[in-house]
Amino acid sequence: MVRKLKNIELNRLSPKEFRKTEKKKVSVLLDNVRSMLNVGSVFRTCDAFAVSHLYLGGITGTPPHREITKSAIGAELSMEWSHTKSAVETIVKLKETGTRVVAVEQTDQSIEIQDLAVESGKDILLVFGNEVDGVSDDVLALCDDFVEIPQYGTKHSLNVSVSAGIAIWEIQKKIS
Repeated sequence: MVRKLKNIELNRLSPKEFRKTEKKKVSVLLDNVRSMLNVGSVFRTCDAFAVSHLYLGGITGTPPHREITKSAIGAELSMEWSHTKSAVETIVKLKETGTRVVAVEQTDQSIEIQDLAVESGKDILLVFGNEVDGVSDDVLALCDDFVEIPQYGTKHSLNVSVSAGIAIWEIQKKIS
């Protein structure tokens, strides 16, 4: 019979230990994400995949907030994160350091995410937009690449936290 592992058996790092570990060359920017539950879910996903930093831009909510805490389940305490009023400012600063900026958005220039070539050792910022309008036009104008997650049903989009999980996983596979 199969037995589920208890949390203690998973040998997870404490938030303090996690902060000291080497992170992946991937960071995430949420551009005006309105749902605090989505923000919390992205915190949790970023922690799970050892993302280096979570940038919260524009109206994106920040901890401490009840709904973020509810879905982050403590990841808001382990993840390195920062907030800026302007996602554009964040991108400009990161591009100055050589970071490649990749928008996860359906555009006329998007390629399927699995087809994105990733250069080993180069920092990548994955940008996700809000639940209604996606990545803002001023942010898109600064992006180096545009990827989309293939979909085969009748809906035209995925929840932002679901998209973040898929995209981070796909990029992590390429850089690991």
